[in-house]
Amino acid sequence: MSMANGLSNGVNGVKHSRPLAPGIWAPVPTFFLPGSEELDLATFKRHVLYLAKAGMGILLCGSMGEAHHLEDSERVLLIRTARQALDAAGFRDAPIIAGTGVGSTRKTIELTRQAAEAGADYAIVIASGYYAGALDYPALKTFFLEVAEASPIPIMIYNYPGAAGGIELDSDIIESIAKESSNICGVKLTCGNVGKLVRIATATAVPSFDKLYPRRNKDAPFLVLGGFADFILPSAFARAHGAIAGLGNVAPRSLVRLTQLSFAAINDPTLLPEAQRIQDIVAAGDRTIALGGISGTKFLLEKLLGYGGAPRRPMLRLTKEREEALWQHKNVQALVELEKALEREAMVKMTPSIALNTNGADRASREVSAFA
Repeated sequence: MSMANGLSNGVNGVKHSRPLAPGIWAPVPTFFLPGSEELDLATFKRHVLYLAKAGMGILLCGSMGEAHHLEDSERVLLIRTARQALDAAGFRDAPIIAGTGVGSTRKTIELTRQAAEAGADYAIVIASGYYAGALDYPALKTFFLEVAEASPIPIMIYNYPGAAGGIELDSDIIESIAKESSNICGVKLTCGNVGKLVRIATATAVPSFDKLYPRRNKDAPFLVLGGFADFILPSAFARAHGAIAGLGNVAPRSLVRLTQLSFAAINDPTLLPEAQRIQDIVAAGDRTIALGGISGTKFLLEKLLGYGGAPRRPMLRLTKEREEALWQHKNVQALVELEKALEREAMVKMTPSIALNTNGADRASREVSAFA
């Protein structure tokens, strides 16, 4: 059977996903029309392509995408719309990760299958927090194993206690799930626990793990990803594979450059000072902007790109006072200036007759392939 994105099903309904590689992803916001709160697909497509052109990977229907506020049919429409837009713009090889974790195991499996049919290559699944008190270690482990077993696409574990009723997946359960299911392709740690990231990477980001626990899809290795942009550089030296960060919507070039430099600096220490400089700016901006939540990110997109809008109710826009304070914050302005500098650099690169000196950063971007 042909899939919606033109890829065919594999053996026993397992879909051939586009390869998953280390890198940096932006969890794309969902945009709504003023008044009606219907999906604003034109703005959504515009932003997806803006991110792809900047080198960001695409993640849909996650926390930043207000997945909890979306109908099933809207999730499918967003995935299909993004896949069509990427293909039409020449990004046919760019994989899509889609959030599918909801209340029950049964419903999560159903949504995952729908996402795969709509064009998602991978699914990221969060545990339901509604009955958090009843979900002990065995229940949580069984949930992820059963979803992975039934899914036609590889599954990424999403550890975000703030959106899962306080459920905190420790390194032991994550490692155990990764070993027992060959269809688990990674973990996103939005707990911000660097020690946990190091422990998981120590166990999974080594050749012995691949030999002992090969993945069902050879193009979907187990990736250890941070959930914020403030520790991309140190996590690279701990064998992690990048990050999925909401800040990527506001400063995609900054995060792409930081990720490139972080990986390249492992083998070329002369790149470390520039990586540290960018990480300092990104870490401060990430913290400041995260405090504004989804509303703050959408406001900044309005200031920078001319679109954003309000979240879906019951969430509200920030007050005018909070918006202005966010925009004027020194951490935000420093990040905006960095992003603008990288945009200017990108424009210069498009003019072959103009020489470019980026003090090693351009060399790093050539040495490290484009992510996601």
